[in-house]
Amino acid sequence: MKGRPRRSAEEKFRIVMEASSLTGSSLGEFLRREGVHEAQLEEWREKVFRAATGALKDAKRKKSEQTPEARRIRELESELRRKEKALAETAALLVLKKKLEAWYAGEGDASTPTKSGT
Repeated sequence: MKGRPRRSAEEKFRIVMEASSLTGSSLGEFLRREGVHEAQLEEWREKVFRAATGALKDAKRKKSEQTPEARRIRELESELRRKEKALAETAALLVLKKKLEAWYAGEGDASTPTKSGT
């Protein structure tokens, strides 16, 4: 039994691309002409999709990491997070200060704190 030589990645890609525009009997004729089973075609499609998706993610990540604008955005986002934390802490301190002042005012003497129950 004579086996068909292994196909190159470029040839597989070409077949996947050509098959993507075909349906029904024209797809079947194309696959027979190329000597490819439908299961092989699906496997190749998945590989092409995974490779393309990975390449796009890598390109996007590299592009965002390299541009001065992206670096500046990361710096500004970091500064914004730091300031938001400081603002939240300041707001909490103000709330506690008001509660403490209200507690002192309720005791009748704001100059000396007293413990309840004594």
